[in-house]
Amino acid sequence: MARGHWKGWGVVALLACAPSDAGKLEAARDVVERFFTALPSRDCAVVGPLLAVPDSCRATVEDLNAHGMSLVEVLEVKVDGREPDAVLVRTRVARDGQVREQPMLLRVERHPDGWKLRW
Repeated sequence: MARGHWKGWGVVALLACAPSDAGKLEAARDVVERFFTALPSRDCAVVGPLLAVPDSCRATVEDLNAHGMSLVEVLEVKVDGREPDAVLVRTRVARDGQVREQPMLLRVERHPDGWKLRW
């Protein structure tokens, strides 16, 4: 094989080994969706592990449920340009059934035991 062909394969191999942002984005979206799905249950055994600070679960759950917070849709998911192990999730949420005009920006971070929502 000609020398130029090997160089091309080297680039392909390097790209194949580069970490993909797609996995980060999917994981962050999943954490946000699971958090809002579990929120009405008030079950910190389920919600707590999704939070970067699990000890804040009870207060967070009570506060958000008191205001009737719910996820309407995920608008955008992108890696935080300042921190490669953090993902910003732009969402549309409702409060007491009324959809908020302004999107809510949430931060999801990579931790040793998985991706966690920083509330």
